[in-house]
Order: sequence, then structure tokens, then C-alpha cells
Amino acid sequence: MPTIPLTKRGAEKLKEELHRLKTVERPAVIQAIAEARAQGDLSENAEYDAAKDRQGFIEGRIKEIEGKLAAAQIIDPAQLDAGGKVVFGATVELEEATTGEQVTYQIVGEDEADLKLGLINVSSPIARALIGKEEGDVAEVQAPNGVKRYEIVAVRYE
Repeated sequence: MPTIPLTKRGAEKLKEELHRLKTVERPAVIQAIAEARAQGDLSENAEYDAAKDRQGFIEGRIKEIEGKLAAAQIIDPAQLDAGGKVVFGATVELEEATTGEQVTYQIVGEDEADLKLGLINVSSPIARALIGKEEGDVAEVQAPNGVKRYEIVAVRYE
């Protein structure tokens, strides 16, 4: 199984979700199934069906998270010494060439990505264009409305 890159923060977030699923969600759905079962005929019991569906979702998510954590390569950006290159976990300040708009992104794993928080997936087009570049380099990204050019203003490992 290939390794899954995760930042230290992303791994902690997954561990917290796994803990919540096992200690809160799983017992609650087991209780809901027991209560629905106590109502009698299960063949037309919508509450029972909904609880069973929820149980399936929870168990599937638990297995998914456990698999990801087992295959995780946890990277602490603060411990990186990439010589100023953009790598997984790096925080990159960019300036769009035509508009001068400045944005800051951290390159993270798939489960951590949240564009609103400036966290971009390592496999996204912009992250792929940035990986391996250094401060002062220009990255070209194919966007829906054409090619965008970004100058790398700063690279940090935090």
C-alpha cells in the first residue's frame, strides 16, 4: 500500500475524528438500533433502517481512517530543511503576475485540504506546479479561465 503524506496537524485531526467515532458515534448508533429494535416489527421500521445505515457509514469511516493512519507518512513542516524549495508541508506566499493579488497556501494531504483555510491538496494543479520551485521562481498553473502565473514570494516551513 502506498504511503499517504500527512502533516502532523492532519494526523492529529484524523486521530481525533477516529476517537470521536469510536467513543461517541458508535455507541450512540448502537443505542439507536437497540431502541428501534425494541419497537417490534423491523420490516417497516424507518428508524431501524436509518440507524443501520448510519452504523454502516460510521464503521466504513473508522476503517478508512485506520487505513490512512496505518499508511501515513507524517511530516512535521517545522522539522523540514528543504533548502528553500517548495515541498509537501511548506507554506508558500504567492503573487499573481497580472493582478498582483497575494495569496498564501500550505501544501497538505488530501484529507487536510481546505481552500478557505489556505490548505491545498498536494495533488492539486497549483501544488503540482509549485513543488520543487524556490523563492523568486514563477509557476504556471492551468486554470479554468486560462494559464495563471504566480511568483513565489516566500517559502516557509512552519
